Amino acid sequence: MVAFRRRRVARLVLLYAVLIALAAVFLIPYYIIIRNAFSTRAEITAGGWSWFPAEPTLKNIAALVEGDSPILRGLWNSFVVATVQLVAQLAIAALAGYGLARIPYKHRNLIFVLFLATMMVPSAVTFVPTFAVIAQFGWVNTLTGIIVPGLFNVFMVFIFRQFFLDFPQELEEAGRLDGLGYWGTFVRIVLPNSGGVMVALGAIGFINSWNAFLWPLVVGQDESTWTVQVAMSTYLNSYKINLPGLFAASLLSVLPLILLFFVFQRYIVQGVKFSGSKG
Repeated sequence: MVAFRRRRVARLVLLYAVLIALAAVFLIPYYIIIRNAFSTRAEITAGGWSWFPAEPTLKNIAALVEGDSPILRGLWNSFVVATVQLVAQLAIAALAGYGLARIPYKHRNLIFVLFLATMMVPSAVTFVPTFAVIAQFGWVNTLTGIIVPGLFNVFMVFIFRQFFLDFPQELEEAGRLDGLGYWGTFVRIVLPNSGGVMVALGAIGFINSWNAFLWPLVVGQDESTWTVQVAMSTYLNSYKINLPGLFAASLLSVLPLILLFFVFQRYIVQGVKFSGSKG
């Protein structure tokens, strides 16, 4: 028994040691961002290495909130784009997922397969046609053109369908006994009991929208429509290299996501679990 306990303790120690080492590796990029955000250009480009800046400075951060820096407008644009897309994606995907899981109609499974088939089409294939449609509507250089193509998320539809398939039918039957139809059951019973999966998908969807770069870069060609990712790219191009500004902007752009993760990390893990639910 003593030998068994020792082996168990040894395995746990080894497991935690590996996890701590992996966590340290994944945290290195964040450490570099924080270190360089408060360093001078000379310290960032110095040949040697120091774990902390010799003379920490707030000038890099101050430069982003003063003058004509596009970062603040980019943060606001990213917040608007991510929030609108998040609300629309959750609403549309929840309705579609519930319809595919609970409402019987002809070719329901075929429609679901067609939905999944769109996930297998590379985004590069639809990029040019989507831009042509946006241009026809006159939405180039507008936040509308950035937002609209991302309003529907097939992955969210899939997760919602899997979740609703496992949803207790007794609750829905109780609602129908009270005279509720599909819509009333969905709004008054199913949605209030789906908070976990909605928060999980919402966190993941917000992060994906916030980190989007290529589509906002192509559609938002005017500075007034730049998202934070596009604004950051102006600090490192063929004309100038502003490393202190780039790292300071990276720190500001990643702070909302870190806060979001710490607040909703339990639900994000649940979202990964839901993706493996039986269907």
